Amino acid sequence: MLRDGNNEMRKVYVDTLMELAEKDKNVIAMEADLAGSIGTSKFRDKFPEQFINCGIMEAQMACAAAGLSIVGKRPFLHTFACFATRRAYDQVFLSLAYSGLGATILGSDAGISAEFNGGTHMPFEDMGIMRMMHNCTIAEPSDEHMFRALLKLSYEKGGLWYIRTTRKKVAQIYDESTVFELGKAKVLKQGKDIMFIASGLCVAESLEACAELEKKGIDAGVIDMFMLNPLDKKAIMDTIDSGAKIVTVENHFVNNGLGSAVAEVIAEYGKTVKFKRLGVKDKYGQTGSLDFLKKEYGIDKDSIVEAAVN
Repeated sequence: MLRDGNNEMRKVYVDTLMELAEKDKNVIAMEADLAGSIGTSKFRDKFPEQFINCGIMEAQMACAAAGLSIVGKRPFLHTFACFATRRAYDQVFLSLAYSGLGATILGSDAGISAEFNGGTHMPFEDMGIMRMMHNCTIAEPSDEHMFRALLKLSYEKGGLWYIRTTRKKVAQIYDESTVFELGKAKVLKQGKDIMFIASGLCVAESLEACAELEKKGIDAGVIDMFMLNPLDKKAIMDTIDSGAKIVTVENHFVNNGLGSAVAEVIAEYGKTVKFKRLGVKDKYGQTGSLDFLKKEYGIDKDSIVEAAVN
């Protein structure tokens, strides 16, 4: 099921934006001085009238996006996920969410994918922060085909979106023709003993963990919960009804992220189920390679297997 990715996620972002901008002059790419890092310098050169570099002023970028939205533009804002959320939260909340205005905010280098940018640039709380805005769609693509589809979906549906991702290549899980729906998770594999509910880079790790567990005689499956809001509660309740142990896996704090969201559904559903949350617990970010950080925070294949059987 897993294959090597063809394109870096940053290339997918730029190519998709250029495709949208070609058809609609209201599509505006906004940057916080990171056009070189994400690759939107290519967009800037082709669509100079549809590109705005706000400089390292993320809060002002959110306010400017609100102004653009008021006059009928569709802004796509990009910066590091930590700055798109922690630093600019009040402006995103008031100028965009509270005002009912639309924009797509891309937070890159999410979680441990920040790698050598280190702890200051490693957001483990970004989705939790954005969950507090009830009218903000929150998504984390697990491969390039999903990322492209979600960017287009955010343009088509409108409203406020927060999408977090890495800038680099990830494993390919889906075919280009796969359709992704608002608030509907993808069940990649059914498991009668264990069901992993994962997002982002943890989906591929969970699929690999399933293969290892099969060798141990354990039937495990994976749900790609790529949207935190709206959350696919039905998929979670169906999993509870199946009797399988539920294990959430996320590149984020377990508090107020995917693990918390699933726990809320379990508590409200009122049925007993074995449940465990894997993700970042009581740690800040640090510098390191992706493989080192996956193991350090317990979201690599081996850690997932160990946690699942214990």
